[in-house]
Amino acid sequence: MKKRIVAMLALCLLGGGAYAQKDDVIPELPVPHKISAIELQDLNEQVAKLPGYGEKNLLIFYIDPDKHKQNEDFTFEIEENGKASGPNIMGYGIINLKDTRFPKGIVRSMARKRTAKNGATVLVDPDRRLANKWSLGDCNNMFVLLVVSKQGELVFCKKGELSAADKAEFYEMIKNYR
Repeated sequence: MKKRIVAMLALCLLGGGAYAQKDDVIPELPVPHKISAIELQDLNEQVAKLPGYGEKNLLIFYIDPDKHKQNEDFTFEIEENGKASGPNIMGYGIINLKDTRFPKGIVRSMARKRTAKNGATVLVDPDRRLANKWSLGDCNNMFVLLVVSKQGELVFCKKGELSAADKAEFYEMIKNYR
């Protein structure tokens, strides 16, 4: 009997924690909307500004580590086909650490190892700052594809598994920002 009570209490506490985590999510605004520059962290927990903000159009992959493989084929496709690259665009990743179930130190360590190999720029959002300040809404368990114009406007935002229509919309839209 005591084991059941302890188990039920543990489930209630875990469930309550998951619910409380959602309470601080800011509602999503429609795209496009104006955003502002923010500071996040690099992979060594140092304060980092968003590279290229206000200088280039930004292609940002905002990733929950729990779903890091979501749209993996699409990200490889973007890298290989060059349709999202150009002199006016800069791309990088931002890890959403607030919503992951993985230990933060391990996520940072794995990202450091990967970026050492591929030279990619990756920042960390430890407290859902980007999602809240930019009014992205709930980004838990999602791959989020963002495009920010050099004028500081969020012009594209798709979350979760991208459909063929989402991908086509992205490729058509990105032509204007390359």
